[in-house]
Amino acid sequence: MDRIDKKILAELQVDGRLSVTDLAERVGLSLSPCHRRVRALEEMGVIQGYRAQLNPSALGLNFSAMVFVTLREGDRQAVATFEAAVVDIPQIIEAQRLFGEPDYLLHVVAHDLPAFQRLYDEHLATLPNVQRLTSTLVMKRVIQDRNLPL
Repeated sequence: MDRIDKKILAELQVDGRLSVTDLAERVGLSLSPCHRRVRALEEMGVIQGYRAQLNPSALGLNFSAMVFVTLREGDRQAVATFEAAVVDIPQIIEAQRLFGEPDYLLHVVAHDLPAFQRLYDEHLATLPNVQRLTSTLVMKRVIQDRNLPL
């Protein structure tokens, strides 16, 4: 990946809706070479996709919590079963497997505290192989969806 590829990536991180024409102009290329580079970056998996960034509050999702999960067992089947169950809960907007304890960090959104409590009681607490859940509430998002350093 060269300097021009990094410029392309930087521009697309700021505005993924740029036309190839505008992108080519911003990075100093003609249309065809710019298009080829973007396609190559997509094929290599550097660019994984394009999507709209939504405001949770505008959608009524005013409550956010980080839920730490410790599993009873850490064998391959227990981990796979837990991860498959987590995927089915749409309020979990990010899930990360961690080294050490706890085993997972889940970022959960909900409309409000009562909605989170229902989600916790009906879904999170019933996830397979869970030994312990520990939640902390998000007071404020300081950094979110930051562009990756190039």
